[in-house]
Amino acid sequence: MRAVLPIVAAGLLALGACALIREGTAREASVTGMLLLAAGLPLMGVARRQLGTSFSVGPQAKGLVTHGLYARIPHPMYVFLDLALLGAIVALRRPWLLVGWGGLVVLQTWQAGREARVLEEAFGDAYRGYRARTWW
Repeated sequence: MRAVLPIVAAGLLALGACALIREGTAREASVTGMLLLAAGLPLMGVARRQLGTSFSVGPQAKGLVTHGLYARIPHPMYVFLDLALLGAIVALRRPWLLVGWGGLVVLQTWQAGREARVLEEAFGDAYRGYRARTWW
């Protein structure tokens, strides 16, 4: 279920973005897109800072981060990168880019699953308890 939720949410966001691009005014799309971009990028930076030395490009169990944005969102860097990119797509009014964005969401969901397996193997019950407290 956890693997499906981000993909369903992304699909709904993509439909909304497509409707806004096609039916909304250029100003509405621009303002909405810039707001998403302006929120997503700094929050992605905050998430990266909170991850600290636990950050890695590939799945590694360097540490279990459960504070800040990570207290409720299991992969905030992915979430806020996706919001920022969606904002850019909306602001640019390029609905065809939503296909690539959707592919990125699927890839990140797969990567999140790989990370979850590594963390659960390394931290066991502590990781399972953490995941029980997160929103998805």
